[in-house]
Amino acid sequence: MSLQRRHLLAVAAALPLAARAHHGWSSFDPDRPIYLEGTVRKVRWQNPHAELELELPADLKLPASLAQRAVPAQTSPVDGKALLAKTVLPTRKDRTWEIELAPLTRMQAWQVPEIKPGAVLSVVGFTLREEKGDAVLRAEYLFVDGKAYALRSGPA
Repeated sequence: MSLQRRHLLAVAAALPLAARAHHGWSSFDPDRPIYLEGTVRKVRWQNPHAELELELPADLKLPASLAQRAVPAQTSPVDGKALLAKTVLPTRKDRTWEIELAPLTRMQAWQVPEIKPGAVLSVVGFTLREEKGDAVLRAEYLFVDGKAYALRSGPA
């Protein structure tokens, strides 16, 4: 085996699992928005996008007022109210989820404060199709300290 190949294998083995198992956006189901909330356990504030490990409570419930939450306008044509109105809880029962946020430049454009372990937040986004594979959610809306952030594109 070449020295270069051994080096690449060693680098890949040292990467966190999330970095090795990155999912393309087409892997997610845009027709079934999911709601999650919980406590942040781990944070990776880096590109290609920020990531959180979110621990859910055992009794996760869909907030009755979710469809009435105000969401900010963004440059992508997203009907936020309709998306929130059809949001459901996941069918899988995992208590820990990986949340894929936006690239850091977009997080900065929205002025999302850097999230730290221990923070409590909620998120609406999309899981892998048919919720197969990893417990991963691509965030569409992030709700932190009473403020909503749209993560698909920049602020309008």
